[in-house]
Amino acid sequence: MASISYLHERQHKRELRLESAQEATKVAVSGQSDLERTLIFDLRMAFVQTLQEKAVLDLAKENLSYYDHVLDVNRERYKLGAIAQVDLDRLELQRVQYESDLQTAEVNLRTAKIQLLALLNERTPVEQFDITGPFDFSAQLPVLDDVRQMALDMRPDLKAALQSIDLAKTNHRLAVANGSTDPTFGFDVGRNPPIDAYFGFSVSFPLRIFDRNQGEKLRTQLDVDRNGKLVEAMRALVFSDVDSAYATVKGAVVLLQPYKDRYLQQAARVRDTIAFSYQHGAASLLDFLNAQADYRSVQVNYVNLIGSYLNATNQLNLAVGREVIP
Repeated sequence: MASISYLHERQHKRELRLESAQEATKVAVSGQSDLERTLIFDLRMAFVQTLQEKAVLDLAKENLSYYDHVLDVNRERYKLGAIAQVDLDRLELQRVQYESDLQTAEVNLRTAKIQLLALLNERTPVEQFDITGPFDFSAQLPVLDDVRQMALDMRPDLKAALQSIDLAKTNHRLAVANGSTDPTFGFDVGRNPPIDAYFGFSVSFPLRIFDRNQGEKLRTQLDVDRNGKLVEAMRALVFSDVDSAYATVKGAVVLLQPYKDRYLQQAARVRDTIAFSYQHGAASLLDFLNAQADYRSVQVNYVNLIGSYLNATNQLNLAVGREVIP
């Protein structure tokens, strides 16, 4: 005796289940891309922080070297009787600030390297690890409308939201299809003495009187509506992220440009002029110390502003979902 049965699934249930699985895979892939986008953002932030700390360390070394040269000159002046002991003592006490800046910069650079190594999952000793890269800014910015369009095309979380709508629609069609009744066809053949052989055919189907899958139909329809609203909210978030990051980058450029064009040269010129005047008795010790402090402040501000600019460009790249400003 042998029998065969076949369940005939109506309204393309099997095809819809396959389509639903494929749509869910697309959503998962976009979600993975979004995680990678966030990880790259964190990595770039750590990289910029390390570059910034290297720049601050180089500046601290330069300032200390310059101040040591000034001290050597004034020690010679003291030996010649050109300045008093108290002035020399005040100059030497001021060196503590530059030593403190150097030590702080070294600690901050080491900490930044440790954080970057952790993100890279790298086991290289901190003392042997180093990075290089441009630490500067560009005044050229892309057009805001172009950046917005790139974000709409590239943001993986927005893609995932759009794909979730397709998934919800497929699941709704599947829920509607699951509300239908599926017949089972059967065929059997055998031998039953004294009859030589027989065969039979049967059709069976469940009586679904109170079960038409109404709950899943309603839930999936609500899910379609909910995902549609989430997409609109996500589009608004994309525009908000892009506009905010773009404004931050533009503001950083506005601040950096006069530093590069005027302030850095002016601070160096004032420092050197006051130092020359002090060494020749035409400026007071207070003027000299103030000029040194002003130069140091301008240089540190410039380095920090470049770091802010690079962080802002990183934020803009995150908002767009691709590298807009390298």
